Amino acid sequence: MNFMISQEQEGKPISEPPSGDGATAAKESSPTMTTWGAIERLPTYSRTRRGILHGQCQEEEDVQCREIDVKKNFGLPERKTLLERLVNIVEHDNAKFLLKIKDRMNRVGLEFPTTEVRFEHLNVEAEAYVGSRASSTMFNFSINMLEGFLNYFHILQSKKRPFPILHDVSGIIKPRRMTLLLGPPGSGKTTLLLALAGKLGKANLKLSGRVTYNGVETDEFVSERTSAYVSQHDLHIPELTVRETLAFAARCQGVGSRYEMLVEVLRREKAANIMPDLDLDLYMKAAALEGQETNIVTDFILKVLGLEECADIMVGDEMTRGISGGEKKRLTTGEMLVGPERVLLMDEISNGLDSSTTFQIVKSLQQYVHILNGTAFIALLQPAPETYDLFDDIILLSDGYIVYQGPRENVLEFFEYMGFKCPERKGVADFLQEVTSRKDQEQYWAHVDRPYTFVTTKEFSEAMQLFHIGRKLDDELSIPFNKSEGHPAALSTKKYGVSKKELFKACMARQILLTKRNSFVYIFKLVQLIIVAVTTMSLFFHTVMDRNTVADGEIYMGALFYTLLAIMLNGFAELHMTVTRLPVFYKQRDHLFYPAWAYSLPTWMIRIPITFVDVFIWMIITYYSVGYDPSIERFFKQFILLLCVSQMANGLFRLIGALGRNITISNTFGFGALLLVLGLGGFILSKDDMKKWWLWGYWLSPFTYGLNAITVNEFLGKSWKDVPADSTEALGVMVLKYQGIVPEARFYWIGVVALIGFILLLNFIFTLALQYLDPIEKSQVILSNEASSTTDNSRVASNPTMQHGMVLPFQPLSLTFEEIRYAVDMPKEMKDQSKTEDRLELLKGVSGAFRPGVLTALMGVSGAGKTTLMDVLAGRKTSGYIEGSITLSGYAKKQETYARIAGYCEQTDIHSPHVTVYESLVYSAWLRLPGRLILQPERCL
Repeated sequence: MNFMISQEQEGKPISEPPSGDGATAAKESSPTMTTWGAIERLPTYSRTRRGILHGQCQEEEDVQCREIDVKKNFGLPERKTLLERLVNIVEHDNAKFLLKIKDRMNRVGLEFPTTEVRFEHLNVEAEAYVGSRASSTMFNFSINMLEGFLNYFHILQSKKRPFPILHDVSGIIKPRRMTLLLGPPGSGKTTLLLALAGKLGKANLKLSGRVTYNGVETDEFVSERTSAYVSQHDLHIPELTVRETLAFAARCQGVGSRYEMLVEVLRREKAANIMPDLDLDLYMKAAALEGQETNIVTDFILKVLGLEECADIMVGDEMTRGISGGEKKRLTTGEMLVGPERVLLMDEISNGLDSSTTFQIVKSLQQYVHILNGTAFIALLQPAPETYDLFDDIILLSDGYIVYQGPRENVLEFFEYMGFKCPERKGVADFLQEVTSRKDQEQYWAHVDRPYTFVTTKEFSEAMQLFHIGRKLDDELSIPFNKSEGHPAALSTKKYGVSKKELFKACMARQILLTKRNSFVYIFKLVQLIIVAVTTMSLFFHTVMDRNTVADGEIYMGALFYTLLAIMLNGFAELHMTVTRLPVFYKQRDHLFYPAWAYSLPTWMIRIPITFVDVFIWMIITYYSVGYDPSIERFFKQFILLLCVSQMANGLFRLIGALGRNITISNTFGFGALLLVLGLGGFILSKDDMKKWWLWGYWLSPFTYGLNAITVNEFLGKSWKDVPADSTEALGVMVLKYQGIVPEARFYWIGVVALIGFILLLNFIFTLALQYLDPIEKSQVILSNEASSTTDNSRVASNPTMQHGMVLPFQPLSLTFEEIRYAVDMPKEMKDQSKTEDRLELLKGVSGAFRPGVLTALMGVSGAGKTTLMDVLAGRKTSGYIEGSITLSGYAKKQETYARIAGYCEQTDIHSPHVTVYESLVYSAWLRLPGRLILQPERCL
């Protein structure tokens, strides 16, 4: 929340009495007045941290209050108590709460700044291959790489064809007004939002035009910190709870100018002898303090978005049970709302939500925009009529053209001007989506006395510029924004929301929490290491190993090599864990939550104690049982060396994961790098046997330094000092020379220092890879030959003469289910919140029937249990407790045969990214249809 001086109220006397329940109770309570007076006498720094919290006694509404330190003593129970007093019922109290904030600002002559977003002559164009060249095949990949290389040196012209996404669009997103972005899929809505948010710079697109905030170019401030872009993709860490996800986002984004605003408000109130609403005062102080693990704004957003019930449930993913799809969509929205940004750019925030939840969220956003001077530009696909009516302005985008932009009240007037009329019982939003479509446009033609001709989106756009709303918009765009009217606090010039220290603390705290949540992985790795250590002990047991000849020494050399190999392989799991968390990292990095080093440094540091435990257990099991040199000094020197080797391996596989960015690519290069490091390490082939042109690889392999150090440490010990009868050198020296290793003690410390250098280098490159590389699996425009031959201002109509496929015979069946109950073990996080039950029941005695020939709709609010019921009926639940009966045409359901007669379309879209749509359908048909039909798959599709 930023602030500025109100021109209307500046210089006026301030004498309005405080309002609200907190102030009324304060005036009636002498102890409260005494406490408030003591707070007012504190220095400014202390006053911003202290407030008065009210509580209710059991008897007769007797109000109790106590002074509280917001930084230290303001936990979850206190935050809940305060929010219950301020916003008990969101539908009724949210607007009152926001008006209280505005009134407090206005009483001292302050108001929130406004931000106007303009875009002028914006053009976005992509390049794409056409037809078979767009398929992901090895041949196409090789040809594309060669063509790109030759095109870079202007030797060969690229075969890509231009694909326009946005055509010369211009407009204004005004503050204090809700702007709705409508348009069919593929119309360019996401591209427009990304362009306004300043996030198209890394995309492989040609961008031209101008985007300004309050008349300032986007390169003069940090647009990612000024606007909050809410993506339509739900990317979250599955091991975190909803509350933890929002708390981390709030902690990284900071408080913006809330603290400066609070200090100024307190200063003016003290000068004018104004006592504020004590509840509101405590809320604003809690919201303005930086560095809190959990901010009260997080609890407020949880309440507004209806996520309180699932706040302490893990988010989950396709493999982990968690919250529902609609709740994930609300979590994605809340992740950006907890920040201080005042420009909201939201992309399809209603996907997966029921209409009532969408209405409530948009209603809360409308109240924020109208009362606190926010700016909102929201894209919705099919808003309900009551949700549509909440918006002030409409932008209709189709085929990259702006068909209409202006007040909601004039949109039907424009289309009637164009000859199209919305039916009385038709939703306006649905009408706007369909009126530009070649398939649906004709039904809305209003002039029965004139023949209908298809009106393209380009013609709509040109007519809009001649319409009186369009002419008014052009006049506004022709007048530059008066920069003197914009407050500097409205635009962020800092790249990150909090200090580097706070960012590091936040990322470290999250990494510690994730390590605890993934404790099973580390325990499993430890058990695996123990099994390997016991196996190593039994293979190289010291009672059957001698120290008489060089051959005996080679056995010990093999044991040391196996030790290094086991420790290195133990770090391979870092590769998979790195790759799986990269999508969330890329999202948060691009939103400027934190820099790459704030993520990589905790990831590295948190593994050090884990490595310490792994190596220590390995040493305890193997060192003396194998029969290495019994010197305690050499024991600890080998321990230190294995620590370095383990950390080096972790850094190497983390780096490969960050460079590969895909689990298949990373595994391929991971095993390849491991083989290369081992092959050049000096054991499989000694240095003396290597060709001279491969010696550079020997000295670049980190395994070389580990092997040299661990063998020098062992074979220069007292156990290997004996001199054979036919030699003048100690046996240990002979073994080292046989392996091509220099028998000097200094090579141990050279190896340790070299490994530490590799650790620092690998983690440094890992940080650079995180900072500068982008996701490898970005969506790419692919054009078919038919699509490339069509005009860019029309859509391809369906061909009514297209041959339809065959009708597959099937036997009608009915599905009946009675008293279905489904429960899971109560999550630990919910038990910590005073939940006494052992199980959390998600389905409570549900009964019903699905009959053949009857289309049944399963409806319910987000989180009601729709997906859970479908999973239970489809037999997809492999955990939890299921009760009740399911029958199929009177027979008990058997999962083994049920899967052959039932198809279940899940809401999670999981497909192979390297095959076409047609190939996916043909493959599914081959697996599921009878053999006589799959010989002609085109008939089935």
